[in-house]
Amino acid sequence: MKKIGLLPRLIIGILGGILIGFQFPEWIGNTLYTFTHIFGEFLGYIVPLIIVSFIVPGIADLGKKAGRLLAGTAGLAYASTITAGIIAFFISIFIIPLIVTEGSVADAEAPGLSPIIELEIPAIMGVMTALVTAFIFGLGINYIRHEKAYTLLYQGMNEFREIIVLTIKKIIIPLLPLHIAGIFADMAASGEAFHILGVFGQVFILIILMHFGYIFIQYSIASSRTGVNPFKAIKNMIPAYLTALGTMSSAATIPVTHRSTKQNQVSDETTDFVIPLSATIHLAGSTITLVACSVAVLIIGDQTPQFMEFLPFILLLGVTMVAAPGVPGGAVMAALGLLSSILGFTEAQTGLMIALYMAQDGFGTACNITGDGAIALIVDSFVNKKKKAKA
Repeated sequence: MKKIGLLPRLIIGILGGILIGFQFPEWIGNTLYTFTHIFGEFLGYIVPLIIVSFIVPGIADLGKKAGRLLAGTAGLAYASTITAGIIAFFISIFIIPLIVTEGSVADAEAPGLSPIIELEIPAIMGVMTALVTAFIFGLGINYIRHEKAYTLLYQGMNEFREIIVLTIKKIIIPLLPLHIAGIFADMAASGEAFHILGVFGQVFILIILMHFGYIFIQYSIASSRTGVNPFKAIKNMIPAYLTALGTMSSAATIPVTHRSTKQNQVSDETTDFVIPLSATIHLAGSTITLVACSVAVLIIGDQTPQFMEFLPFILLLGVTMVAAPGVPGGAVMAALGLLSSILGFTEAQTGLMIALYMAQDGFGTACNITGDGAIALIVDSFVNKKKKAKA
């Protein structure tokens, strides 16, 4: 029997939760919401561990690659990710309020569900503490990579990451539909579920359009540097886009991205270096999704997103999500701490973010890796220019 994919299970969870909230006795809804409450506490506990386990090996891995090529690629990738987030914020803040009418804003006075048992699972450390710790250990391991202790520390952090990734794949991802079901059961009980689903459907379309628009912007910039036809270059990347859409993993798509990039006449040297690196650090599509979803969730909650609040969120997203592309849904998992610590998201708002992000994870990943091809074109233009100058 073929295994049901995550997206269908999320849809089943949403519909099942709404049905329970509307039609089932309150004690059944409270029982389901008890799981959602405990699972939310577990997510809060594991978020700092996700940050440390993703960022430390990601920074340590950069130590294997040295020189201006690394600095140029990393700089372009980060600039692209941040630019994507800023553009997404201003488009979202302009369009989403037109989607979210007064009737779609949650009624704060409406009664919802309540957990039968409340359980607190305190995190080992705060989100910002985890970020600082990750940078210290990542840079420290990178610095001592020529010493004996490097191998032990590097292997230890990679094994720690494997444990966290295993936890995400075997526990968090399989239980997410049930968690989402509890959140939507609570929304159904308070009468806001259908309003929110209607808004999210339109936000989903907006996000996809922003992905396509930003891909075109990236290849237009690459065209100005290289003279390549942007439409032809994007056409050559379609196999990589479709592969990422299915795998929902930039890392798993690297072989196809590599082949598609070379079809755009990027040199072997640049392709071999830029594509694997960009698959880890270039997250424009994921950032667009996270920013747009965050704006939507805040507006639905009758809050007004402010750019100066979102700017630190966007800047840190580009760092926090390092190495997350190897895990389907890893980007939103890595961002959970920032959502709560910087944007002040509640447990219910975090659940909405997870649901919306996971529903389109493949599209965000596809935007990420398609943009990697544009980064490779730009980097290659600088490399070839230097080669010609030396000759």
